[in-house]
Amino acid sequence: MKFKRQIFGFMDLLRFKKMVPLRAKKLAEAPATPLPTSYRVDRTVKILHPGMQQAELTEIRQETPDMKTFTFRLSGKMMFRAGEYVTVGHKIGDSLASRPYAIASSPLTALEKGEISVGIKKAGFFSGWMFDNAKTGDKFFIGDPSGFFHYDGVRDRAVVAGIAGGSGVTPFLSMARAIAEGSEDFSLVLFYGARTEKDLAYKEELDKLCSDKFKVVYVLSDEKNEKYESGFVTAELVEKYAGKDVSVFMCGPQAMFDFADKEMAKLDLGGKYVRKESNCVAARDVAPTQYKLRVHIRDEVFEVNADARETLLTAMERAGLNVPAKCRAGGCGYCHSRLISGKYTIAGADKRRVADAKFGFIHPCCTYPDSDVELEVPAGEIPQ
Repeated sequence: MKFKRQIFGFMDLLRFKKMVPLRAKKLAEAPATPLPTSYRVDRTVKILHPGMQQAELTEIRQETPDMKTFTFRLSGKMMFRAGEYVTVGHKIGDSLASRPYAIASSPLTALEKGEISVGIKKAGFFSGWMFDNAKTGDKFFIGDPSGFFHYDGVRDRAVVAGIAGGSGVTPFLSMARAIAEGSEDFSLVLFYGARTEKDLAYKEELDKLCSDKFKVVYVLSDEKNEKYESGFVTAELVEKYAGKDVSVFMCGPQAMFDFADKEMAKLDLGGKYVRKESNCVAARDVAPTQYKLRVHIRDEVFEVNADARETLLTAMERAGLNVPAKCRAGGCGYCHSRLISGKYTIAGADKRRVADAKFGFIHPCCTYPDSDVELEVPAGEIPQ
């Protein structure tokens, strides 16, 4: 309803006086249709930021002797960027454990079907348990898609040289699927390193996905095969198949990173043009000393044991405490907690924000105890 201003001000006042009965009339004439209980914007937000949710394991597929793909049916739909990871968690005995895994499936599968798949290599406590004990029908909790290991048209070049080792192929499989379905638009040359041909996971599907925008170069270190390149992923190989004008994405073991860094330097590739998917912090090689860890979560206080070889986060999980965890590498800041007292050692580089370090916050996921420690920790999310 348009309100046209009159020449004389008092006429506007007279018209305004009539608006109350006019509004009442319009309301009386309106249909008695109930107001919506769900709005499109809210549904969109829930897809983009689903939070922690329940999920059912629907399929387990053997890929190599020590790697399997696990497919989950989510409680709701999800949207993510190809290359991101999710946290998969489950209660094992008294421990509430979780680990981050790169998503292997495509973004549209999660958006349209409410399903995601992750590739898990048999290594470590939780991954070993998943490999040997998880079965279809089991319930898990799945965290928000997270991470920065994805293509960005502003930051990255038009061609990406992906370097993968072992289970590090999974985010690149998601990227290849996304390129094929049209949810990502860049060119990817994947250099996939393995010891032998039988250690190449997803080979059949990767070969089928090859196109003018995706190709894969297999590199075997322990087996000679005329169909594949031999040795390791070198600067010469990257230049041969992808050229020099590329962004480099790496996902695999630390030894692969160390070697590839030196090789990429030969092509003057570094800085923003090289991205690495962080590996979870592992146990450290020190004497098995026991400390006390005092944990404040809201109004509750817990006292648990902490081993000098393991991170503070691992100690809390072993005790069954529901505490926040995502990257387990110190980079995302999701688990940051206030240190009340105690000595500690940070694994690798200190990735805390300046404010966290200044005001006495640490990341339990990458922090080892060197004495008794007292912490104030946020409560973990409750799966919806």
